[in-house]
Amino acid sequence: MERPAWAPQGIDISLPSVSRIYDYYLGGSHNFEVDREAARKAMEFMPGLPKIMQANRAFMRRAVNYAVGEGVTQFLDIGSGIPTFGNVHEVAQKASDESRVVYVDHDPVAVAHSRAVLDGDERAAVLSADLRKPQQILDSPEVAGLLDLDRPVALLLVAVLHFIEDEDDPQSAVAELHDALAPGSLIILTHASYEGIPLTQEQAGGAVGVYRNIRNPLVMRSREEIARFFKGYGMVEPGLVSMPHWRPDAPAEQEDPYAFSGFAGVGRKA
Repeated sequence: MERPAWAPQGIDISLPSVSRIYDYYLGGSHNFEVDREAARKAMEFMPGLPKIMQANRAFMRRAVNYAVGEGVTQFLDIGSGIPTFGNVHEVAQKASDESRVVYVDHDPVAVAHSRAVLDGDERAAVLSADLRKPQQILDSPEVAGLLDLDRPVALLLVAVLHFIEDEDDPQSAVAELHDALAPGSLIILTHASYEGIPLTQEQAGGAVGVYRNIRNPLVMRSREEIARFFKGYGMVEPGLVSMPHWRPDAPAEQEDPYAFSGFAGVGRKA
C-alpha cells in the first residue's frame, strides 16, 4: 500500500480510523482504502450514514454561529477529526475576527492534517490528546496560548462521546471539563442513538458491529443517558433534539430521514 505524502510517518495505514471514515462520509480525500472499505461495510447495514454525518456538520455550524452571536468566541473542539470544508475555525472566524479555536484529536492523521490546514493561522491550533484525559488538554500549551479559561468557552463534543465506552467513564471527563470552564460557557454536543434511526435496532446493529470489529466500538446511548452529559448546564432552547430540529435554517421536514438519527443540544453553564 503506497503512503500518500500527507500521511504522517509512523502511522499504520492498514488499520481503519473513525476520523478518516468520517472524512470519507463527508466526501473528503484524507482516507485510505481500508477506511473506505469499513465505511462501505457499515453503509450496507445503514445506507444513510453520510446523511447523519452531514446533519452533524450542519448542526455544528449553526451552533458555532449561535455561540458567536451570544458573544462566545473561544472554541475547544475535542474529537475534532479531519478539518474538511466548513470546519469550526472557518465558521467561527467568518462570524468574528475575535474567534480562537483549539482542535483536539488523538488520531495522528487528523492532527497532522489539521496542522497543515492551520499553518500560518495564529488564531487556531491543534493538540494531540484524548478526551479521556481532560487535564492534559486543559494544561496544554495550546490551550494556554489561545484560550482564556476565565472567560466563556464553547466546548464542542460533536460525534465523539459515542466512541467512549462506559468503563472509560466519559461522564467524569465531561464533568471535569465543565468544572474548568467559566460561567457563561457553552457545551455543544451530538451523540449517536438507536432512537430516530429509520431502521430496526437489529439492522442498525449491523453497522455498530462494523465499528466494533475495527476496534472503535460505537456506543449507542438513549436520550436519557445523553442528557446526563449536560449536568451543570442549563439547556438552550429547543433542548436535546434530533440534529435538524436544533434551530434549523430551513424547515427540518425537508431533511433525509437518516438526518434525525441521534441527538444534539447546547447547554450554558450558569
